[in-house]
Amino acid sequence: MMFSFILSPVAYGALRGLRNLTFTLALPFSAASVAYAEPVTVFALGDSLTAGYGLPEGEGLVPQLNAWLDAQGADVTVLNGGVSGDTSAGGLSRLAWSLTPEVDALIVTLGGNDLLRGLQPSVTRSNIEAILTEAQTRQLPVLLIGMAAPGNFGPEYKAAFDQLYPELAAHYGAQLVDSYFGLIDPAATDPGQISQYMQADGIHPNADGVKRAVEALGPQILTLVDQID
Repeated sequence: MMFSFILSPVAYGALRGLRNLTFTLALPFSAASVAYAEPVTVFALGDSLTAGYGLPEGEGLVPQLNAWLDAQGADVTVLNGGVSGDTSAGGLSRLAWSLTPEVDALIVTLGGNDLLRGLQPSVTRSNIEAILTEAQTRQLPVLLIGMAAPGNFGPEYKAAFDQLYPELAAHYGAQLVDSYFGLIDPAATDPGQISQYMQADGIHPNADGVKRAVEALGPQILTLVDQID
């Protein structure tokens, strides 16, 4: 199992302080500094899809997303809080210490491993609801990225699992992406429909698949940032 959450909050806080100091010193000299906004930090809580499993350094979701944001001139940094193999329960268990004071918004991409283990939708719903409740308590805007259950668990299971994401997003005012794999191809609901963009395991996207996901997800991140109070 790969663990990709390696950024030190202390180190990032120091960097952020340095950037603020630079801004203060530059104020008398640049009219453009009037439009300066504080740098924004978004924490991406997820599993291997977030962690960048099976991809070279720099080609995973978070590095590609940060490069996309930088190309747009957005002063936004996404922190990689992806842990390969993590279930929704695992994400919930590390949420509190992951949300350091620097974090301004949250991305949640969990549930894929719940499906692989055949966990009941009610369990996934309870865990994700607890995550959204904590974010709401901290007044953090959330982008919730859903997963779609395969049909082999039966229609009742699929309906219950697929519905939990839009229902929770509506209840907690979270921004919603219906399906992670839909970011790669809007017509796709599962990895089997986009095999050309998947790694050999058929579960994780390759670098081209991630690039397509980032092109669709990037504007969603900018919308999320606009919600920060």
